[in-house]
Amino acid sequence: MINYLKSESYRLLRKKGPHLTGIVCLSLIAAAAAVLYFVGKSDPRFPYATSKFFYSNVISAGLMIIIVGLIYNSFLTGKDLTLMKQSISFGISRNSIFWSKLILTLSYFLLICVVGIIYMIALGENLFTDENQSAGDFLLACANMAPIVLSGFFLTHTLRMLRVGEVYSIIVLLFIYGFSGNLLRIFSRISGLNELYKYTPDTLLTDNLMGFLDDAVQFDFKYWVVGIVISVISLLIGSKKFVTKNID
Repeated sequence: MINYLKSESYRLLRKKGPHLTGIVCLSLIAAAAAVLYFVGKSDPRFPYATSKFFYSNVISAGLMIIIVGLIYNSFLTGKDLTLMKQSISFGISRNSIFWSKLILTLSYFLLICVVGIIYMIALGENLFTDENQSAGDFLLACANMAPIVLSGFFLTHTLRMLRVGEVYSIIVLLFIYGFSGNLLRIFSRISGLNELYKYTPDTLLTDNLMGFLDDAVQFDFKYWVVGIVISVISLLIGSKKFVTKNID
């Protein structure tokens, strides 16, 4: 597995996609900061030139961050079917392939997330109106978001390794992380499961955003419980199915 990790790491490092994606993400952060800063300077009554509003752009973008994770994961799980067949024919176990690709793409994704958070705090605390605890609240909200976003990444990896197309993968992610709470809320009135929708990923992400905007965000273990459950189920299904999947 170590040798396969090294070869895949070398292949990933030589791709332009991960580096360009990182540059685009950081550029978008800088662009958002620049727009808020210059509009705030030109119009003193502009209410959104604050670090809290700047940070809220990330807290409200959980689904978009998961889509970025899909892009990073696709760099090693996309159109490389021939290479995967060759690896299997050379005696590399399917488990090694599954977990190696996960470790490498997750590492790149986590790196850009950490760099992005540090970059945002540096911009937010230096460009905008000083607001007590805004950076601390931002980190707390990020800690709540992390398991939900990671569960989306793990689900993405399972879908991609099982050769589910990108369009269908995005549809699944949109359903679970964008609409499941609202849909379950409708059906819960019929079935009597009145509280279940509160634990769907999209509802949790919305609650996290509202808590941040209301200065009431707190570290909450339910985000981690839901995230871990989705992650474990996704990875168990993915690793089991991939071992027996016919790679055409």
